Amino acid sequence: MKISMMMSYAGGFVEGAARVVELESAGLDVVWIPEAYSFDAISQVGYLAAVTKRVEIGTGIINVYSRTAPLTAMTAAGCDYVSNGRFILGLGASGPQVVEGFHGVPYEKPMQRIKEYIEVCREVWKREKPLAYDGQTVQVPLPAGEGTGLGKPLKIINRPLRADIPVWWASLKGLSVEATAELADGWLPVFFVPDKFEQVWGKALAKGKAKRAAHLKPLEISAGGLLAIDESLVGEAKDKVLDLARPNVALYVGGMGARGKNFYNDICREYGYEREATEVQDLYLAGKKDEAARAVPREMLELTNLVGPAGYVKERIAAFRAAGVTMLSVSPVGANATQMLGTLRSLIDA
Repeated sequence: MKISMMMSYAGGFVEGAARVVELESAGLDVVWIPEAYSFDAISQVGYLAAVTKRVEIGTGIINVYSRTAPLTAMTAAGCDYVSNGRFILGLGASGPQVVEGFHGVPYEKPMQRIKEYIEVCREVWKREKPLAYDGQTVQVPLPAGEGTGLGKPLKIINRPLRADIPVWWASLKGLSVEATAELADGWLPVFFVPDKFEQVWGKALAKGKAKRAAHLKPLEISAGGLLAIDESLVGEAKDKVLDLARPNVALYVGGMGARGKNFYNDICREYGYEREATEVQDLYLAGKKDEAARAVPREMLELTNLVGPAGYVKERIAAFRAAGVTMLSVSPVGANATQMLGTLRSLIDA
C-alpha cells in the first residue's frame, strides 16, 4: 500500500517542494499537484521532478476542457520524460463555474469527454500510427468542412518513455465511477468510507470491472484523510483533531451546488446520513457555515480519517486495504509530518 499527499503550499511553493523532498525519505510514495483555477499544475510537476528522486508526481487533477486531448497526451509524456517515468495523469471534469466561467469553454458531456481523453492519450503514447480519432467530443484531425482543410493525422515526434502512463480519474457517482472502473488505472474518490463504500459505489464499480480490458491491471484506489497517530488521541483530544476536517466537509456537502444538484450531498445521503446532509446544506446555504460544520456527522469524520492511537490506526488501515484501497492519501496533522509519515509507513508494513 502506497502513501500519497496533496502538495502543501503553506509557506510558499519552494518551501513546499523542500518538504516533499524530506517526506520522500520518510516513505512518501506519491505527491498530487492540484490546479483548479490557480497556477497551472504542470510547471510544478517539472520542478518537483528535478528535486526529487523516487516519489511519483501526479496531477490532482487537471480538467479535460482547458487543454486539447492531444496536448494532454503530449504534456503527460513530457512530464513522464523529465521525471524518468514517475508521472501520474490525474484527470477530472471540474465544473461549469470554472470551465465556462474561467476558461470560456462549454461544459458539455464531461464523462464522455474524459473517456475520449483517456483513449486519445493512450493512442498517442503508443505511437503506432498517426492520430486519427472521431469521437463525440474529440475529433482529430478536424472534420471536413471545418477549419482550413489542411489538417492531417500526425504522430507525436518523440517516443514517450512509457506507453502506459497511469491515468487516474476523479469521478463521483454512477456512470462515471463505472467508466472509471472500466477504463482508468486508478480512481480518486471523495469521502471514501471503507466500511460503507459499497452502499454508494459498489454496483457501479462491479459493472465497470466486469467490462475492464484484460490487459489493464486491477483498478487502484486512493483514499484517506487527516493523519494523526498518538496514544493520547482518544475522547476529546481525538475529537479536536477530527473537528479540523469539518469546515471542508461542510463546504462540499453544503455548498458545492444547488439543492438537488450537489453530488457530495448525495454521497453523504447514500451513506445513510440523510438528516445530517439536509441540515448541513440548509445551514450552509443560509450562510451559517460554522453551524453547518458542527452538523457534519462525527461517524463520517471518524471513518474517513486516520486519527487515534497506533493500534486503532492500524485497524483502520486494514479496513481501507480490505475495501480495495491501494494508496492512502493523507494530510498529517502536527508539526512533525516526517515522523508521522514514518509511523504510518511502519504500520502499513507491519
